[in-house]
Amino acid sequence: MNELLRVQDLAKRYGEATVFENVHFTLRPGEFVAIVGESGVGKSTLLNCLAGLDAWDAGHIVHGDGTDLSGLDETQRALWRRAHVGFVFQAFHVLPHLDVAQNVALPLLLLGQPDAARVEGMLAAVGLAGLGHRLPQQLSGGQLQRVAIARALIHRPALLLADEPTGNLDPATAARTLDLLIAQTREHGAGLVLVTHSEAAAARADRVLHLSARGIAAP
Repeated sequence: MNELLRVQDLAKRYGEATVFENVHFTLRPGEFVAIVGESGVGKSTLLNCLAGLDAWDAGHIVHGDGTDLSGLDETQRALWRRAHVGFVFQAFHVLPHLDVAQNVALPLLLLGQPDAARVEGMLAAVGLAGLGHRLPQQLSGGQLQRVAIARALIHRPALLLADEPTGNLDPATAARTLDLLIAQTREHGAGLVLVTHSEAAAARADRVLHLSARGIAAP
């Protein structure tokens, strides 16, 4: 099966301190991989590296279209990320001065592909139909996370990265949010890499990878 992502011998260091090293794994289209590990081991840093947001000190991150992020400068990485990656953050990171529809539409606008009908359809898909005119402060935490998921998926990226997307939600809302995230990812044929402390969230994954300073190992 085609690989959507290949990580080879990745290492990250701060000075002489090693955050992680010997990180190897692959991701296939439509696959959901959860990354777990102790606090401070660098799970969020690894996710940022996969998106080209953080630099790393050794190894390669190669995406399915053949793009090796190691060979791109910051501007090239930003342009590549804009087209191919969706990111869901624990803290939502919606823009408070934009309404729901405008927040969701941002990736399309950055790509020069505005599509109000697609935005409306995505809002309906995540259970926010009719709420596009509302401002973020008028929504619940669960609704805000749905906005974040819709925004991450609106441009149909091949790779979806999620950093503790249910960490700020109560258990029932977290479960519904994870259902939505998985369903939407699979519907679009994307690959999902999710960093989590939640055993319930990790249990939903196709594979669980354990990150430590020594690298990644299957359970």
